[in-house]
Amino acid sequence: MSQNLMSALGLDRPESGDDSVVPFTLDKLDTRGRSVRLGDALDTILNRHAYPAPVARLLGEAVALAALIGSSLKFEGRFILQTQTDGPVNLLVVDFDAPDGLRGYARFDHDALVKAAETGRTSPADLLGKGHLAMTIDQGAHTERYQGIVALDGHSLEDVAHDYFMQSEQIPTQVRLAVAEFTQKGDHRPHWRAGGVLIQHLPEHGMGSRPDLPGDGGAADEHISDGWTEARALLATLDDLELVDPELSPERMLFRLYHETGVRVFQPLAMVERCTCSAERIEAMLVTSFTAEDRAEMAVDGEIEVVCEFCSAAYHFNPHQFDVET
Repeated sequence: MSQNLMSALGLDRPESGDDSVVPFTLDKLDTRGRSVRLGDALDTILNRHAYPAPVARLLGEAVALAALIGSSLKFEGRFILQTQTDGPVNLLVVDFDAPDGLRGYARFDHDALVKAAETGRTSPADLLGKGHLAMTIDQGAHTERYQGIVALDGHSLEDVAHDYFMQSEQIPTQVRLAVAEFTQKGDHRPHWRAGGVLIQHLPEHGMGSRPDLPGDGGAADEHISDGWTEARALLATLDDLELVDPELSPERMLFRLYHETGVRVFQPLAMVERCTCSAERIEAMLVTSFTAEDRAEMAVDGEIEVVCEFCSAAYHFNPHQFDVET
C-alpha cells in the first residue's frame, strides 16, 4: 500500500490502543461508524464491585455501548444509558461525561442470578428480562434534556440499540459488542476487556451534512442501499475475539474487515474511567433534597455516610453542619 493511500485512509498514524474510540467512514458503502476498545478503564469499573462474571459481562457491554454513542457528542455534557427491568440484573447505569469520562454501575438480585446460572439462562437477554432502556443527553444547566426510551423485551443490548436508532432517530444502525477476561503473561489475575463497533447507514452524499449526534432527527432512507447491506454483512463476520484481542488494534481490525471496499479512520478519542462524585455535590444534594429531620434520621453515631454507587467512595458529614445553610 502506497504512503499516499495510507495517508488518505488515515492509516499512517500510530495505531490506537486500549481505552479509545476510533471514528471511521465507509464512503463507498454510504456508512459511518465508530469502534471502541476498553481495557484498564473497564477493568477498574467492573472490579471495583467484584461483580459475578455474568453481571460484569453485561455491564461491560453497556459501558462499551455508551462509549460508542456518547463519544459522538460535540459539546460538553453527559450521555446516560440506563436500563430498568424485571430480570436478575434489574438496573444498569452508565454515565458518559463528555468528552472522555466513563463510569458504570449494576444492581442485581443474587438469588435470581444463582437460579439463572443453575438453569443456564445467563445470556444478556436472559439477565435483562423485560423493561425499558433509556438514553439521555444532558447538555447542562439551562438546557432541556433529550431522552429516548425503547422497550426491553427479551432482547440483547445489541438488538435494543438497533431498535432505539430506528425508532428515535430513524437511522439504520448495526452494533456488535463483546466482553471477555484475558490473562496475559505476567498478569496476576484476569483483566476485563470490551470491544464494539457501531455502523450507521447514511443517504448518498449525506456523509458530511448530517450532525454526528444522537437525537438529530434525521430521516432514514426509504431505500436501503446495497452498500449498507454489504457493510452489515461484513460486520456480521467479525467474531468476539477480534473485538477484544489486545494484539489487534481497532485500525487493523477495521482494515481487515473493510479493506476491499475501503475504510477511512480518524483520530482516536481517548476514554478514561472517571467518577463525577464529590463532597461538594453531595453536600448540595443533602441541603436541597432533604430536610433537617431527614438528615437527622440518616445519621448513625452522629454521622451521615454517603457511598457513591459508581466508585464506592465514602463521604462523611455531620448532620448539624447544614443547620445554618437551611
